[in-house]
Amino acid sequence: MIVNTELEQKGNLFPSEIISYKKDVDTLSFTAKNNVVLQVTVVRDSVIRFRYSTTGKFENDFSYGVTVHASRGYSFLDVSEDETHYIITTSKLICKVEKLSLQVSLFDAIDLKLINEDEIGFHWEECYEHGGDIVKMSKTCQKAESFYGLGDKPVDVNLKGKRFQNWATDSYAFGKNTDPIYKAIPFYTAIQDNKSYGIFFDNTFKTSFDFAQERRNVTSFWAQGGEMNYYFIYGPQMEDVVKNYTDLTGKPHALPPLWALGFHQCKWSYYPEANVKEVTNTFRDLKIPCDAIYLDIDYMDGFRCFTWDKNYFPDPKRMVKELEDDGFKTVVIIDPGIKIDLEYDVFKEALDKDYFCKRADGPYMKGKVWPGECYFPDYTKPEVREWWSGLFKELIEDIGVKGVWNDMNEPAVMDVPNKSFPDDVRHDYDGNPCSHRKAHNIYGTQMARATYHGLKKYAYPKRPFVITRSAYSGAQRYTSTWMGDNVATWEHLAIANNQAQRMAMSGFSFAGSDIGGFAEQPQGELFARWIQLGIFHAFCRVHSSGDHGDQEPWVFGDEITDIVRKFVEIRYQLLPYLYTAFWKYLNDGTPILKSLVLYDQEDTATHYRSDEFVYGEQILVCPIQEPNAKGRRMYIPKGKWYNFWTDEVVEGGKELWVDADLDSMPIFIKEGAVIPKYPVQQYVGEKEFDEITLDVYYKEGKESSKLYDDAHDGYDYKKGRFSLRTFKVTGKKEEFILQQHKRGDFNAGYTKFKIVLHNLPFTITSVQIDNVEVELNQSGTDRTQAITVDKEFTELHLFGE
Repeated sequence: MIVNTELEQKGNLFPSEIISYKKDVDTLSFTAKNNVVLQVTVVRDSVIRFRYSTTGKFENDFSYGVTVHASRGYSFLDVSEDETHYIITTSKLICKVEKLSLQVSLFDAIDLKLINEDEIGFHWEECYEHGGDIVKMSKTCQKAESFYGLGDKPVDVNLKGKRFQNWATDSYAFGKNTDPIYKAIPFYTAIQDNKSYGIFFDNTFKTSFDFAQERRNVTSFWAQGGEMNYYFIYGPQMEDVVKNYTDLTGKPHALPPLWALGFHQCKWSYYPEANVKEVTNTFRDLKIPCDAIYLDIDYMDGFRCFTWDKNYFPDPKRMVKELEDDGFKTVVIIDPGIKIDLEYDVFKEALDKDYFCKRADGPYMKGKVWPGECYFPDYTKPEVREWWSGLFKELIEDIGVKGVWNDMNEPAVMDVPNKSFPDDVRHDYDGNPCSHRKAHNIYGTQMARATYHGLKKYAYPKRPFVITRSAYSGAQRYTSTWMGDNVATWEHLAIANNQAQRMAMSGFSFAGSDIGGFAEQPQGELFARWIQLGIFHAFCRVHSSGDHGDQEPWVFGDEITDIVRKFVEIRYQLLPYLYTAFWKYLNDGTPILKSLVLYDQEDTATHYRSDEFVYGEQILVCPIQEPNAKGRRMYIPKGKWYNFWTDEVVEGGKELWVDADLDSMPIFIKEGAVIPKYPVQQYVGEKEFDEITLDVYYKEGKESSKLYDDAHDGYDYKKGRFSLRTFKVTGKKEEFILQQHKRGDFNAGYTKFKIVLHNLPFTITSVQIDNVEVELNQSGTDRTQAITVDKEFTELHLFGE
């Protein structure tokens, strides 16, 4: 090959000095001498967007990640300049843009302390292979800075010193530190000097993040194409960063039906119908609560989506109805690969309408998955999503299936080295045509989106329930998720714990793992410990490959069956608590699980804790993650906490030993908490009950708790038919007050609260309800007193000595 010796060899390129500046309402544009443009948009007082172009022109401003419902607007904005910088000031942030280099530094507007600054800052590299730029950003890593988030990465909660890629990948039997795996969520939070910020790099190409691995004082992120386009989100509380990110990328569009928060059982595969019925009947016979049974790919006719194998399931509508009569909702799998078969209606219609993805030079993208050779719908095209949503009419409206589980949507392709589509596959990208390099990471989310709209349409007036394996930022608007094909090992139990925490701090709380492990076979002890963890994840499902043996709760012997039943019953008792936490997530973006650092960032001892987490606002959980354990050491956050099993009160802010034989696990309740509990049911809606329990944990001082309720399905709650009860506790040495304030029009079926008081430091001498003295009529144990009151009480006042 003859090379032109005059050819310019380019490495990294950098912006030059600013030569012009203009302001258009909330957006400031800085143009450099070498045609680089930086657009700074003030989204909110605490959220600033940075968008760079190397050519002086920007692409169409389109994002699958940012929701149109995101909050926008600010209370204060001022722009000034000095000799060296342009200075943008909001009520929360001061952003300085250096005139010589476009380098950015960000400060707290209140105390003027540095939060984050560019190291080299924005730079890029010409990509001659694919065209366009490889865009890069480097930031200075501050002293003792820690990093969190980035979705489902199978590593400890703190990401400091590690490097990752975001490229959705089918990762069967992934291990600790495997990267990348199923999801691409390019968002992280950082904490330094008790100030927390977040960065959302909204770029769907393959992205990389280096958290001070290559250079210990530098954090960087880059993409193999597209724009350098990121949002800087300031707290300074980490929970506020996560809330603002979740607001930006979208909260769930609807509450899940309550049954979706119950216990679910799945296997690859339950078939024929007799096998399904055998499993569901055994749940009922053994009185292990369960709300959903799953059908994997073998329910289909030759793995053709939207079909049934009539040899295994001769009358699906009858079977689904009989299962529902016994309290089981049916959830079925749907994959993106559509079998090439001209006798298959779904394939023929998509072919006729030209809905399949194509290669750059014309032919359809062909790949092998479960049905054999397949074509794949282009879910980035609106009319394809609309068509796909319409395919669910028979499954949902006619047959009565209640949930759909989207798998293999990274997209996964068999027998090719990269496990997915070639780079040259073309996508519509909602009118912004592109290659698969740009569309890969959002393919699964757009499939889940189309599925969600199909279920929303045909399940109406009930709420949709969708699960996805692959996801990009914003997928939480439409779907729940699980962590993919894990393994039945103790290491994977710990990985599942970390992944669920990390997903919650990445804006995606409706998540869980395959309980017990998908690949290989757990021993009974591991299965029991995994159930104990899984009941505290928003999505709670046992799933296994079936290749290695059965994995139902009763296959490990009576001792394990009893332990599983005990903990699944705790799940069902705590459903009103979880439902309330979900309501907070949907309304405020509050994560349902909180790593200790998210719960109390001021305590630096929490910054590297990976095992413990807070469930909702007031329950502290620490799974046992090794065999033969009779307990473990765990960290208790600051404050006083009640041992769930014994009511012993412990002082936090330190590590301590907690006993936990196989039938137990470390669970603690925050003092002052009011924990609502339902009676045990075998499935949601099995019982009409007149009374629910409020477990009230004494605190000297004040604390408040909430209980959200509605019809548990349907959309009436959006019209005000919900109830939100706020309980305020005031504890004194010889006096205790529980006040209730209710808003909303919903009237639940129960009429009474059984208030169970834990650890009152005095003997009750008199009781007033709404300022009227009532006869002392109580029950309880040596550690508790119980008083039954009308649910509409406003104040319970206990006097003692």
